[in-house]
Formats: sequence, C-alpha cells, structure tokens
Amino acid sequence: MFYFASISLILIGLYAILVKRNLVKIVIGLSIMDSGINLLFITVGYIQNGTAPIFSDVFVTPEKMVDPVPQALVLTAIVIGLAVTAVALAMVIRIFNHHKTLDVKKIRSLRM
Repeated sequence: MFYFASISLILIGLYAILVKRNLVKIVIGLSIMDSGINLLFITVGYIQNGTAPIFSDVFVTPEKMVDPVPQALVLTAIVIGLAVTAVALAMVIRIFNHHKTLDVKKIRSLRM
C-alpha cells in the first residue's frame, strides 16, 4: 500500500515537472516528488511490529528492530527539500518581477 502511494506521488510530481508550463506548478511538482521519495525511504525501512533500536531491559531479536538509518536520512532530506523549495520559490518570484510572467515558454523566448 505504501509503495503504491509513494510511487504515485513520485509519478504525479514527475508529471508536473515535465508537462506543466507554470513555474509555481513545477516547484509544487518538485515538492510532491520529494515527499514521495521520502515516503519510499521510510517504507523501505519499516518492519511490521518492529521496535526501536534502543538499549532496554527487554531483549529484542535483531530481526524485529527497525533500522534507524532511513529515518535519519529522511529527516535530513526533509530539511534539504524545504530549503530547495524555498530557494526555488524565491527564484520564481525574482523571475516574475523581472519578466512579468511565469510561463516557461515565454521566458525562454525572451532574450536579455
């Protein structure tokens, strides 16, 4: 179920990046694709009825411990994705202020 959701989010974001002509929609597609990739990483590291790998009095077999590396990578990726989205939106605002349009084809046709 989670694999289907993550692949769907990645494909929706890829569609928005490749097909849409508005820069804001492209940035939104990038953010959706980033969320799908993060969900995929978390899904790969998930174990049904797993426990956290912490020291405790109860002995847990290594097969039932959840791997913390994908979770740490996703936390880092969320911060990086937020920063990339903020910089991309700042660039979109600058492009709009300079060219007065957000259409990619019109921006490409304008030469400085």
